[in-house]
Amino acid sequence: MRLDKFLKVSRIIKRRSVAKTIADKQRITINDRIAKSSSAVNVGDKIKIVFGNKILTVRVLQLLDTTKKADAENMYEVLSEEYQENFDQE
Repeated sequence: MRLDKFLKVSRIIKRRSVAKTIADKQRITINDRIAKSSSAVNVGDKIKIVFGNKILTVRVLQLLDTTKKADAENMYEVLSEEYQENFDQE
């Protein structure tokens, strides 16, 4: 499954176009390698996403083409959720 589709179906990111934009800015890695929106995602992969000051790391548990909201969180397991301090503010 493509990375952008996985992120949308799993509801980690709400829109596939947003997932593509984030991936194109090299803010997503799969197994510690920079990923494109078209990169393949497999069960067991570790995905790390940088959202501004938040870094989310998840492990892929299953791949589904479509899912209901209640089942979406069963597609992945959150390994870590870190927040960075923004030092640009004065």
